[in-house]
Amino acid sequence: MKTIGALIWEPGTRSGWSVEEIEIDPPKSREVRIKLAASGICHSDDHVDTGDIPLDWAPIIGGHEGAGVIEELGPDVTGFEVGDHVVLSFLPSCGHCQMCTVGRSNMCEMGAGVLAGFAPDGTHRVHARGQGVGPFSFLGTFSPYLVANIDSCVKIGKDIPLDKAALIGCGVPTGWGSSVYAAEVTLGETVVIIGTGGVGMNAVQGARHKGAKTIITVDPVEYKRDQAKLFGATHSVENLDQAKELVDSLTNGQGADKVIITVDIAYGHLLNPAQEMTRRGGTLVLTSAAPVTQRDVPFDLFTFAMSGKRLQGTLYGTTTARRDIPLIADMYRRGEFMLDELVTKTYKLEQINEAIKDMRDGKNIRGVIMYDE
Repeated sequence: MKTIGALIWEPGTRSGWSVEEIEIDPPKSREVRIKLAASGICHSDDHVDTGDIPLDWAPIIGGHEGAGVIEELGPDVTGFEVGDHVVLSFLPSCGHCQMCTVGRSNMCEMGAGVLAGFAPDGTHRVHARGQGVGPFSFLGTFSPYLVANIDSCVKIGKDIPLDKAALIGCGVPTGWGSSVYAAEVTLGETVVIIGTGGVGMNAVQGARHKGAKTIITVDPVEYKRDQAKLFGATHSVENLDQAKELVDSLTNGQGADKVIITVDIAYGHLLNPAQEMTRRGGTLVLTSAAPVTQRDVPFDLFTFAMSGKRLQGTLYGTTTARRDIPLIADMYRRGEFMLDELVTKTYKLEQINEAIKDMRDGKNIRGVIMYDE
């Protein structure tokens, strides 16, 4: 079928997204065709344009947060039917590799190929200008239609608004799980969250759900500082120096129990100030993606080791998509999870470059591309 999509033809050059005609093949074995309702806009998509995620191939169709309705089933599809509402997980979970079988589906072996430039079987489903197009995260939600492997699909109730559910495929569980699973926040703790965009704001929600007593957010954007308090932050400051001073005053100099980094780009100079405000025996969680080629990180290793602190990396917030996507949807249904408030502004696909600029400028918690009904 023919439709439109937003593509990058020159990765790493900041050339921007080209919205143009694409052709999508029918679904093959274990695949479905989905009509999307919406796609979230994430910094990871922009990293392809800026070069923070370097690609040696092109073009790529962006987008990895989406939700929609299944319109067509390929061969060998089980567990899904035409008309099902699904959230697309930006990392697939096959269910049978070593990591999946030990409950770590966020590290599924299938996910190793999400930036290889092909569908999981090594071929293309999307074509433009007479050549194959690689989908971001096996998905490519910057198009109103896509073909996806069922290992990337998670069924949700039809009562959940799909434009809000789109966010549950990446940013929401990544942030929420960073507090709930990676940091293991517990009742009464002091938590610092550095960066309150589409990921960090959900880390705030996760810390609140786990009963943190004090939640301090750090963000240079005044709008985000104000919004953070609506999501559960008890304090919100502009920079790391202010955060350190506040943490010291609130903890009698002991430091925060948990510090979580959820900024747009994890540059190395952020780690040491973050660990300096982490208490002895506390945990520092790094959620943000760093430039792939970055290697230099100034870090006080002596203090870190002698203080018994833990540096914890996390992918997808250490969540399990098939468990946590329906769980978050159910919490939203019960009024216990804020999704509507995450959406600052909606756009048409043709406004993709405007939407990306607004994200870079810190104007949105989450921008969302809406597709016509």
